[in-house]
This record gives sequence, C-alpha cells and structure tokens, in this order.
Amino acid sequence: METLQRTANRGSISTGYNIDNSLKLEADNSEYMDRVITTQGNQKTFTISAWVKRTEVNSSVDGFGHTFFFGGAYGNEAVILRFNTGTTSNVDALQIGIGIGTTQNRSYTQRKFRDTSAWYHIVLAVDTTQATATDRFKLYVNGVLETEYASRNNPAQNLDTGNNKAQSSTYANNIGAYKSAGTVYGKFCGYIAQVYNIDGSALAPTAFGEFDEDSGIWKPIEYTGSFPNNSFYLDFQDSSDLGAQAKGDDRNFTTYNITSADQATDTPTNNFCTLNFNTGYIQGSDATTFTQGATTRQGGSSSYNGALGTIGINPFVGSAKWYWEVELSANNNGDGIELGAGWLATSIIQSTTADKATAGNSAGFQIWTSFDYDPPGEGTGADGDVFGFLLQCDSSNPNLKIYKNDTLFTTRHTATSYDFENDFYFPIVFIYNTGMKAFCNFGNPFDATVSSGNTDPNGYGNFEFDTKSGYALCTKNLAEYG
Repeated sequence: METLQRTANRGSISTGYNIDNSLKLEADNSEYMDRVITTQGNQKTFTISAWVKRTEVNSSVDGFGHTFFFGGAYGNEAVILRFNTGTTSNVDALQIGIGIGTTQNRSYTQRKFRDTSAWYHIVLAVDTTQATATDRFKLYVNGVLETEYASRNNPAQNLDTGNNKAQSSTYANNIGAYKSAGTVYGKFCGYIAQVYNIDGSALAPTAFGEFDEDSGIWKPIEYTGSFPNNSFYLDFQDSSDLGAQAKGDDRNFTTYNITSADQATDTPTNNFCTLNFNTGYIQGSDATTFTQGATTRQGGSSSYNGALGTIGINPFVGSAKWYWEVELSANNNGDGIELGAGWLATSIIQSTTADKATAGNSAGFQIWTSFDYDPPGEGTGADGDVFGFLLQCDSSNPNLKIYKNDTLFTTRHTATSYDFENDFYFPIVFIYNTGMKAFCNFGNPFDATVSSGNTDPNGYGNFEFDTKSGYALCTKNLAEYG
C-alpha cells in the first residue's frame, strides 16, 4: 500500500492516455528554451496549458520566481505563469501576469503550491474581449476554476497582450525562464510536460484533461483541437531535440543548457519518486542543496543533509519488492564520504525527539545503515560505489537487503519487540561534508552514472544493476502492487 493521497493528481491512477516524457529543468544550470514569435497571432484570446511538478519551493535560487511560461517582449513580463519566490506573503503562490510592455496586470492565487510529490495541471484561458472583468482570464488547476486570489488585477477590455505578438526579434515565447537585456530570470526547478499555447481560443480545461470516473482524480487526455497561427505543442519526445514541436507551425524552440539527459520519464501518468524538498531540514540540514530534478542531495558543512523520498510503502502489506539505488560521489579533497541510506518509518519521521540519523538503529524494522570512508562504520564506500536497497514486503517478516555494487552487503529484519505494522517507510538519505553527493536513482536518474540500463520487471526505470525482481518507485507500479 502506498501513502500518496488521492485528493490531487499524483499520477497514481490507470489511464488510457499516457504521457511518456517530460522535461527536467534545473535553475542552477540555467536550463530553459525560447523561440522568437514570427507569426502574428491573436493577442487578446489564447489558452496556455501545462503539467508541472515542482522540486523546490520557497527557493532563493532565483528570486524572480519559477517560470514555466512566458510570452512577450524581452525585458517586460507581458504574459507569464510562475510560482512566486522570495520573502513576500505570496511566496509559492501562482503568479499570473497578463499584459504587454510595462503593463503587467499581476495576480496571485490565495493558495500555495508546495507539494513536490504532485503534478499540477495549469490552464490559463485569456479573452480580453469579455465585458465582465473577471471573465477576461480564467485559471484552472487540476480541472477546477481558481476563485480565491490574494490579489487579482484583470486586464483592460480588448487589451492586446504580449503573447502571440510578432515583431522582428523582440517578442518571444520562453519555457522555463524569461530574459531581460540578455540576463535570464525566473528559472524553473522541476519537471514540465505537455505544454500548449493555443492561439485564438479561450478553452476549458476539459480540452486537455478529465476527471477519472472511479477516483475523481484529474488526468490528462489527448487534445484534438486545431493549432492556428502561433499555436504550439511541446511533448519532449525527441531526446535529440527537446525543443522540437510535436504539433504547431514547425518552428522549434532553441534550448539553452538542455541536453538529451534532461528528458525524463517522470510524467503525470507515471509519477516517479524524487527527494522531497519539504523534508530537507531533517537533522538540521540545509534544504537548498537539491539538484537534478530532486534526485541528488549534497552534503553540508559539519552536518548531515538529509531528505526523504516522496513515495512511502507499508512493508507489512502485499508481497512485492521495491528497489532503488544510491551512487556516492566525493570531491577527492581528503574528506571521507559519510552516507546514511535506507528506509525510515513514519513513526520515527514524525517524532519530535528522535535523532533521524541514528533512530533507525533502534527501530524495530532495521532500515538505517551508514557507509563510511573514515572512520570505518558498518561498511565502506568509495567514490562511484552504488548501493542498492531492496525492500521485501511480507506480512509476517518483511526485510531489507542492501547491495554494494550488486553484491549483497547485509540483510535487515524486523524485531519482534516493536510494532510497526501500521507504519509507512520512505526512502531516506543523509550525506555529510560539503562536496559529497548522493545520486539517488528511483528509476529516473540524472546525475547517477547508469551504464547498464536495467529496468524493473514491468519495464520501468533505468538502473545500474539488476533490480532482483524489485519494482521501481513509480505510480504505475503502485497502482498494481501498492
């Protein structure tokens, strides 16, 4: 059984329509794409649709917000969708800008978007010809009209916005950031999938998704409408050209600092486990050192930087096996790698007194272990070593097998003096010393070196070593075995 709540889309339901790929964007690497608007379109009426999954919230990486769509002149906001960052009261709210030039018309949602385990479907339908001010833009999140705003500024009637405006090299569409005087701002942290700009129509979200009849969860469907004028659709299917349009006017986007390695299999229809930014302060650690789509954790100075995964398993339910890997990386400065990794129970996670870096040693279900260079601990680890964690669910005696470079290192079992049958266990990693990194591979790796290309029994994931019949932590597997 998995702990993902079903009150929002986390990709955990069956669907006849599958999204195979997304784009991973990292603000630290200034990864984004753009194209100049050369075809004049409708500046008053259009629809923007995108699925997004955040990996960092309230981040100081870029104080200009986490932008996933921009349409307008360089140096001015024009039409923009981004999650607000910084220290204002609107931090992590969704900011909507509908303007042109210095006319910004900024609005902020009342609610915050801080769930790094979830995919959000954002639809912005604009029609400035409407007589009623509140009809000039409609924002939908997971199929539901957003009605509560911390502040709302409606565009003037019949305003020609900056989106879809063709003017030499001045106006552009950007995905993942926006530019001003050659400087890149508002860089996005996370995953983006299924990006549409539909020129000339203010569409309802039902053009792109629907509520599942059994679960009530919002899920994607195929868009069957037209693509006039400046319309475009990005599906990120071509790893050799991630800026290539799937449909539209065939004018592809230019990518910046994006490579084929940024194509992800984490999507709204198969959501993979990542490290949870919201648990980044475990053991007094630094929450800012998440990179590569929240799959890499960097060590801190004289502290353990820890984090939990976004998917938890009850090992006392079912009989499936679950597998993930950690690759160690050292900066070769003489410091030793100190890593703790395994699975940690919610009863320990929720404890206000337990030392998360050692509590697993006293937990009934022994799931915590550390691998050290210096001083020697329960094992030794070197730069490039890969540790595999295989959790066997068993109602009477679940166990955890730990592998070092595909060789069984140790097996941990439950202790009869403890009762954790109702606990859920989350992947956990701690890494010590600045410059040391833990590359976590839940099946959707970025920093981890994967030369073998092993999949799980269902064909999901990309692992360095055989999964020993273990399944990747993704929601398609959870739907079947969770």
